[in-house]
Amino acid sequence: MRKFINFLVFALVATVLAVLLLQFHVNRVSKPHIYKDIDQIEASYVGLVLGASVRPDKSLSPILQDRVDSAYELYTNGKIKKFLLSGDHGQEDYDEVNAMKNYLNDKGVPDADIFLDHAGFDTYDSMYRARSVFEASELIVITQEFHLPRAIYVGQHMDLKVTGFIADRREYSGNPHFKRREWLANIKAWIELHIDKKPTYDGPKIPITGDSSLSHDI
Repeated sequence: MRKFINFLVFALVATVLAVLLLQFHVNRVSKPHIYKDIDQIEASYVGLVLGASVRPDKSLSPILQDRVDSAYELYTNGKIKKFLLSGDHGQEDYDEVNAMKNYLNDKGVPDADIFLDHAGFDTYDSMYRARSVFEASELIVITQEFHLPRAIYVGQHMDLKVTGFIADRREYSGNPHFKRREWLANIKAWIELHIDKKPTYDGPKIPITGDSSLSHDI
């Protein structure tokens, strides 16, 4: 029994250390590529906005609105030319990507500059499909600071030239929870990368340099 307890304690300590080391590694390799000052970030053709929750009335949640507003700021300052809006549109009655598109349309952004990824169900899928479906080779990913290290880490391992723009524009009530959740999400991302996991859906090519209407709802 004592040997078993010692083994459990050792396994627990080893697991905690592995989680902490992975968190440190992800933050270390990502930090040089994360920007808060729009004047310092290098321009890129594509701005990838990672999805988040949409309200029942189809309005954007505060976290998602801040991501889209930050991407719009990059766009109006000439830092990106095209939006790639990636989110969950797996059900007819729940649609993150068109909610983002409509929000940008209301700001005057034309459809020609907006590409929609309807199958960006998580960060891994969004980054994978940015490369495989939309054939992006470099991009600026726009999300909150707690989320950026993992997104950049995943993108780097997919041979994307990726930088991150911090979308925090207010305090978020769930911030402590989001930060803790990243510890487990980093483990999931590490596993997915090392088994070369395929996205939930892959699909036909829609080059980001081509016709954006191919990504829109018919």
